[in-house]
Amino acid sequence: MALTYSPISTDWPCQVKTPGSYDWERSAAKWLRELVPARYASYPALIRHPVLLARHAQLQVQQEMRVARTALQTARAELPGLGMPESVIEHTIKLYAAEVMQLQHIARSVRVVSQALMERTHP
Repeated sequence: MALTYSPISTDWPCQVKTPGSYDWERSAAKWLRELVPARYASYPALIRHPVLLARHAQLQVQQEMRVARTALQTARAELPGLGMPESVIEHTIKLYAAEVMQLQHIARSVRVVSQALMERTHP
């Protein structure tokens, strides 16, 4: 079965085999399960339908980005009230900024894996 999707992209996760290769869907599902809370990864519908798992992973990553952005945007105003010294506040801001960037990359990766899984089920 030939796929029209080409995963040659910086967004394609290295943990997921190339679409069309042996067992690639299993590697995609394994990677996606690592992105969702453990209780979701064991639900039968998400195990049987990797496209559903991919959808849930997309929602999960989007929510994590909202949380990290909120934490970043409010850190300078709220952390002094918690007694945090300036050095800790600066470190925390850098941490949240890096996390937002990492989550953006993960979100792009989930999108390309989702697209490949959908093309597998709906060529």
